[in-house]
Amino acid sequence: MAHTDLFDPVEFNGLKLKNRIALSPLTRARATQDGKAGELQAVYYSQRASAGLLITEATAVVPGGRGGPFLPGLWEDAQIPGWKEVTDAVHAKNGLIFSQLWHAGRLSHSSLSADGKSAPVAPSEYSQPGEIFTEAGPQPYEPVHVMTKPEIKGMVGAYEAAAARAKKAGFDGIELHAAHSYLISAFLNDMTNKREDEYGGSIENRARFLKEILEACLKVWDGKRIMVRLAPLGHAYGTWDTDPEPLFTHVIDVMNELGIGWLDLVEGDTGVTRKPEPYFDVLKLREQFNGPTILNNLYTRDMAIEAREKNTGDIIAFGRPFIGNPDLVERLKADAELHEAPLKAYYGGGARGYTDFPTMEEA
Repeated sequence: MAHTDLFDPVEFNGLKLKNRIALSPLTRARATQDGKAGELQAVYYSQRASAGLLITEATAVVPGGRGGPFLPGLWEDAQIPGWKEVTDAVHAKNGLIFSQLWHAGRLSHSSLSADGKSAPVAPSEYSQPGEIFTEAGPQPYEPVHVMTKPEIKGMVGAYEAAAARAKKAGFDGIELHAAHSYLISAFLNDMTNKREDEYGGSIENRARFLKEILEACLKVWDGKRIMVRLAPLGHAYGTWDTDPEPLFTHVIDVMNELGIGWLDLVEGDTGVTRKPEPYFDVLKLREQFNGPTILNNLYTRDMAIEAREKNTGDIIAFGRPFIGNPDLVERLKADAELHEAPLKAYYGGGARGYTDFPTMEEA
């Protein structure tokens, strides 16, 4: 193998990474019904701690922020000890781990809310077709509750509180999930934000919710320990922004202005294609952003090496390959065969299909 720095140690924002490979956030649905992580997640993440940086699965900031059952949260202090078990296990392997903070927005369900009956929230009315999986099985997506301005302010506070709990749990940083038509993304994109107040209409207004959340998180974390996940070309759940380039150029300006440290950039439509329509060269955002950029979406070993040769990104994220290959970094370095985990292993099911995939040495 010709030399590549993909596997070399590197330092960004005061954090020393073992390599330029990241574990992309992966929903695995193994938390308890009340959103607690614990020993099982500690094993899972520590198994993958050879990656330069781990980013957790989406972690809800309020109970109604979950997009399905058995998903973890940081909406109450009782969830801190389980996550502390995770961060301790990762740090024992000299790994680094960020917590991805999230609200599913309209893509949640009343049964997942704190009282079990409150409607999912969104910036505007939007009827989401299809079904969501709940503890009672598949259910149709529900009509949303359009957030009032006081409720928006309250949600900003929920993100700040979750960020504080992430710090108490020992995470090395946080990532705000601002992609894939979840709540922050729904505010950003013009297809899902039809508000006529200061949170809708212009690009600056649609980005206000994200900016306020970032400002709140900066009360807890240094900007160098905050990451934002963006999917400027994402078509998740049939929605997107009709003119994404100026919108996301503005978002990067906001991040630079606030001193945000990391950009997690999904190239294209996650898990589907790297060049959806409408298309623009999202790598322009990497050149515009002041900090390190993680490139994300359908990367193979050869693509990752090429990306570093061309310096199109600073870190390369892998998602699904990490499911069946806990030692993915070692396998990529050796150009070894990868095990493809079956789809049935992705969501739920306890340790089976989660922590029982062997390393090369074990195999």
